Amino acid sequence: MYEAIYAVFLYTRTKPYLCEQSYAIQPVMQVVVNTRQIIKIAAPISLALIVPQINHMTNTAFIGRLGDFELAANGIAGIYYLVMYMIAYGLNNGIQVIIARRAGEKNESGIGQVFSNGISLCLLFSLVAVSITFFIAPWVFRHTLHDPHILEAALSFIYTRIWGLPFLMLLGLANSFYIGSGNTRILAVTSLFQEVTNIFFDYTLIFGAWGFPAMGLNGAAVASIIAEITGCGVAYSMIFLLGYHKRFSLFQYLRPRLETAKHILVVSAPLIVQYLFSIGSWMVFFVFIEHLGTRPLAISNMMRSIFGFFGIFTWALAATSNTMVSNLIGQGKQEEVFKAIRKIALISIGCALCVCTILNIFPYTLLHVYTPDAALIEEALPSIRILTISTVLTSVAAVVFNGVTGTGNTKVNLLIEFTAVVCYLLYCEIVIDQLRKPLHWAWGSEFVYWMVIIVMCLWYLSTGKWKNKKI
Repeated sequence: MYEAIYAVFLYTRTKPYLCEQSYAIQPVMQVVVNTRQIIKIAAPISLALIVPQINHMTNTAFIGRLGDFELAANGIAGIYYLVMYMIAYGLNNGIQVIIARRAGEKNESGIGQVFSNGISLCLLFSLVAVSITFFIAPWVFRHTLHDPHILEAALSFIYTRIWGLPFLMLLGLANSFYIGSGNTRILAVTSLFQEVTNIFFDYTLIFGAWGFPAMGLNGAAVASIIAEITGCGVAYSMIFLLGYHKRFSLFQYLRPRLETAKHILVVSAPLIVQYLFSIGSWMVFFVFIEHLGTRPLAISNMMRSIFGFFGIFTWALAATSNTMVSNLIGQGKQEEVFKAIRKIALISIGCALCVCTILNIFPYTLLHVYTPDAALIEEALPSIRILTISTVLTSVAAVVFNGVTGTGNTKVNLLIEFTAVVCYLLYCEIVIDQLRKPLHWAWGSEFVYWMVIIVMCLWYLSTGKWKNKKI
């Protein structure tokens, strides 16, 4: 592994903007609004997102070979872990917004102060998440899940899986630095090491291949922990190998500073609550689906995996929107914000239309990756059709929503998210629990959620109240 990292290091030493000797004179990236700049930021993020999504598809495919029960349990447990990770994601997304703003201001030492204090906050928040898992999660699962076997398997998985969270939070912090400062190429390197490790240990630990113990569903949890440790190690190794720790003073402010930590939390706290609302509502959705039975839950887990993979372009462009908007405001170019969001949204919707075409032409091929059960595949087809249509709406709404995040007024994000989630849950309660509609009707909730998001975001941006927001 280290030989490969060093090979990448030797290559990048030939690039002036990455080599250690040049960090003292090279300015922080200031973006310009054109297609080339958008692709330059988004392409490495897309590549970095492709690798973990391939891993998740492989993981789900391996578990699907164990049976519907394991696939259903993994769906519930995976969503719970995602809820816990949203604590980290909200924190790191707020840090990314601040770093991008400092990059626009050419304030390199400011980036270091934010990063250093982010390390302490990540460790603190991961401790909170682990504590919640052991003391509160069992009570929540027992009062929401109907099938005792799924309950037992999900809890067993989570008790193991949660120990990877501190490493995933620190990895997310490093990625926020890379994205916010415009060094997105490094994301592909860290993701590649992480996910090759994950796929290898998924196969060996789930099935007991090559002399490893056959751990079944829990083998996937152990594999993910090993991969997160690997990804974290590579991400921070690259920081030191490429000299970013010196250029940005990333570890010179490790002693927690109350003022800086408070500033980070003012920006990040609404995002943390926002993402908890968002993914928490998704967990509630999966609980609703569990009430319909094991097969709908297994199908929904496949849907989550497929659309997670094919949504990477949307989420990469959404992250680009966040960074570009914050950077432009840092430069004092508020008048270019709408232009940036519009350009990114057009690229995003083009990618979404291509994805929808592929999914509707080859649905059987894609679903057969997860299960050999022909009847299960037939049951999944209506949900595929519904989600391909909602993907087009998501491609625009996610970009606009992240543009609002980039303005730094994260309390508005929270308000928008709260309103969308309330509408989303009302739909789920009526359509799934009360009317007991088929599964594809349940996935229609995505239309409700994203329609509320895009309407409220466009209204807020049109008011212009974000233009003088300081962070």
